[in-house]
Amino acid sequence: MSPISQSLNPSTPQVSHAPIPVAILGATGTVGQRFISLLDGHPWFRVVALTGSARRDGQRYGEAVHWLLSEPLPAWAAEMPLVPTAPENLNGAALAFSALPSDVAREIEPQLASCGVWVCSNASAFRREPDVPILLPEINADHIAVLRQQQANRGWKGGIVTNSNCTSSGLSVALKALDDAFGLRQVFAVSMQAISGAGYPGVAALDIAGNVIPYIGGEEAKVEWEPRKILGAVTPEGIRLADFRISAHTNRVPVVDGHTVVVSVALKRPPADTEEAIRALEAYQPPEIARDLPSTPRPVIVVRRDPDRPQPRLDASTGGGMTTVVGRVRPDPIWDLKFVVVSHNTVRGAAGGAVYNAEVLVISGLVAAPA
Repeated sequence: MSPISQSLNPSTPQVSHAPIPVAILGATGTVGQRFISLLDGHPWFRVVALTGSARRDGQRYGEAVHWLLSEPLPAWAAEMPLVPTAPENLNGAALAFSALPSDVAREIEPQLASCGVWVCSNASAFRREPDVPILLPEINADHIAVLRQQQANRGWKGGIVTNSNCTSSGLSVALKALDDAFGLRQVFAVSMQAISGAGYPGVAALDIAGNVIPYIGGEEAKVEWEPRKILGAVTPEGIRLADFRISAHTNRVPVVDGHTVVVSVALKRPPADTEEAIRALEAYQPPEIARDLPSTPRPVIVVRRDPDRPQPRLDASTGGGMTTVVGRVRPDPIWDLKFVVVSHNTVRGAAGGAVYNAEVLVISGLVAAPA
């Protein structure tokens, strides 16, 4: 059973209907494996289909997958057959969790949405569309309002919601707390990103061992743009970007899990002192609709006061991997404040984030169990 399922808060709304049938698309990859782990024992969802490449059609999942997680492969998943990714193969799933590559997602996900399936996607294919939310429920659960525009614009019976880029997730959570308290003007961010973010087999050992690679294709543009959409506002034309600016440098480092971002910010109203900034981070709460769901981070943000924390090996799994950990909060001699963020890239930044998004779709009434 996943850490999120094990730590289910007693105040979590309990669904009275049968579990909602869901599919995992691209189930054999690293993010697909996280989906299986996180959905094992989930109180609201039951996996009814696993999809993979055509060459694995009909194979049992346990035979086809190279399981990479420390948690054991659930027996129910090991015995499930893999099927090609197509609407007719999803066995009545109302929701699909997509770990597909972006080029495949761009073709397949609209097909599913048009057939009435709600797709919670980890792919970047549709993040820039104004009627597709980049949903982080602890920040912007209200962005689900744009989904009705999406259905009207595209004639879909279902819809698509996306995760952010895995580096943008923890960064955006910390920025949201500071924006609410002080207002953001400018952000400078440098990431140190774990190798699991590159998938499997990912970066060659001879490239990354004892090394830092100061380039990840397309990553800097995502980190400079996505938090502005996440912290933006829903309008009749779609989601309007927030008005602050971000400059980002992204780097791959020899860490297995957990992205670290060092951040400096210029604020509209600087805090009186560091303690005021820390209090704003620690006090941050999700919107009410996203406050008591199975995957809600508890707390949303943990602030570490140790001089050498957060560290990915020690802090990335805080809150089952869903909590954002901030530390080294201190004055910035050029701007106003600087700090360090650590978040789990394949949990909060990928599969766990998509499961959280699906829970918001359920609690909002957009997705319901079959009659």
